[in-house]
Amino acid sequence: MTSPMTPTPPIPPGRPGGTRPGRKLGPIADSVGGAHRAWLEPVREAHLASGRTLGDLSVSVRLAKSKLSELLRGTGLYPRWEIVLSLAAEFGLPDCPLYRLWRRAALDAHKSRDWVERSGEKASLTTSHTAPPMDHLAFRQLVEEHYLRYAQCFLDDQICESTVADCFDVLWLCWNDALASPDTRRFCWQVVRATVMSRTPHLNGRPELAVAAFDTVALWEAGTQEAGECQFDESVRLFRTISRLPAQQQDVVVLRHLCGLSPRQTSALLGVSPAAVRSDERHARRFLEIHCPPTIEGNPSV
Repeated sequence: MTSPMTPTPPIPPGRPGGTRPGRKLGPIADSVGGAHRAWLEPVREAHLASGRTLGDLSVSVRLAKSKLSELLRGTGLYPRWEIVLSLAAEFGLPDCPLYRLWRRAALDAHKSRDWVERSGEKASLTTSHTAPPMDHLAFRQLVEEHYLRYAQCFLDDQICESTVADCFDVLWLCWNDALASPDTRRFCWQVVRATVMSRTPHLNGRPELAVAAFDTVALWEAGTQEAGECQFDESVRLFRTISRLPAQQQDVVVLRHLCGLSPRQTSALLGVSPAAVRSDERHARRFLEIHCPPTIEGNPSV
């Protein structure tokens, strides 16, 4: 029996007394593609940050909890735009970049253009066409070319530009978080890398640089004089070996030796110190010397 002097446990803020918090939202399904994930992750993050239950949210957006759970996990049918727009309004997300990401993902999911247009008919009058924040625009002008060169090392030209455009739309959705982070450049690079990697072919869990070999050989030769001596098959071997490096070492090698950026440019783009770039490059060189010696001997600049 509880003592009358025992204090009553406090009720967590934002939760009415006597109500359950509800089942925890499950993870995004593995089957969700890169374009779909690009808009779904910011929406999920906004929902989780709001502290609202699916029950609370279902009242506002007039969608059953089970359907909301499916939407936020990427399972079930691809959602119509008016539903996604209602979530954007609830979480204070800018709908302009969200719509572009939603539309591209809908087409990737083999939805017809007619379905896409009909899906947003009721919401078209309430969808805004605002411009991104000025500091977001300035940042884009500063780094977009470098982001494109990085993406070209992993992706086909057909999807490279649209992928980088999606990166900036995702950053617009979470721009306040980027500005509040310890280093905005580092925050943005993590978004870019995650977006590019989500659309990069992988083999045994490793990104396939070799798929982009025909494009990156030209970049390699433009960045280093010695690389012209390498045979194409050795270049393919090198790209496959680079794909085995840890993520940051891999990024440093790609930016420095496939994109031709200086150590200072690489440091600024990644949001890490110049010392960290030098250290990553040194460790990567040792790894490549062991696992790809013929190419390294022909190209000591790596």
